[in-house]
Amino acid sequence: MLAVATQTPSTLSPIPVDYTPRDRFIRLPEVLYTTGLSRSTVYEMMTRKQFPAQISLGGKTVAWLESEVESWMAGRIANRHQGATA
Repeated sequence: MLAVATQTPSTLSPIPVDYTPRDRFIRLPEVLYTTGLSRSTVYEMMTRKQFPAQISLGGKTVAWLESEVESWMAGRIANRHQGATA
């Protein structure tokens, strides 16, 4: 018979209370998919400082911080709710 090694809850290391997940870079296709914006809208909004700036990863490679894009989205949602209550 095959023995399967599993971790029991007592052997798992607990996640510290002050744990924050590492931020990650996301490339343009994921930014477009996540936000629902078009490529031209993302770059136009960046020019007007209305969208998070891209980060150069070297050469012609750029990305955005996932947390900044998520913050931008949360801000848009908050603005929608403020407009509904006013």
